[in-house]
Amino acid sequence: MASHVPMFDLLMLLFGPGLFVTILWSPILLVRRFRALFARVPPTGSVGLAYVLVAVGLSVPFVLGTVAVLATTSVEGATLSNALLNTAFLLTIAYLLAAPALAGVGLPRLGVDWDPTGYGLGTWLLLVGATVWYVAVFVLPLALFALVLALPTG
Repeated sequence: MASHVPMFDLLMLLFGPGLFVTILWSPILLVRRFRALFARVPPTGSVGLAYVLVAVGLSVPFVLGTVAVLATTSVEGATLSNALLNTAFLLTIAYLLAAPALAGVGLPRLGVDWDPTGYGLGTWLLLVGATVWYVAVFVLPLALFALVLALPTG
């Protein structure tokens, strides 16, 4: 039984933050367009399951990026802090560019037509807003952690 503990720890490290974000991000499901999006995202056909898979899946780059920085960066001075902030910044830019484009352009071109309103300005504002919200849940705690690491310790 004890041999399962390290695997459980690894799984919680990888997916735990995503499960937490799944809860904080869930009010987006109050918007009919997002429910339509998750209802059409393959392969589940279930709004709830697709939502959880997407929310947790989107967390993996943040978790892996943070783990990579912690594993490969010196803890001396502000080096670690800067590396964490740079990772958070790069992932934020990538998400803000990629997530709305994937949902608003990529999925429809792949035959996943999910927006009953026709992908207008309102849809794009919702997509960008939801992405900003999702990213903020990761970036704000990570940025605070990085700032604490940069403080002089004596």
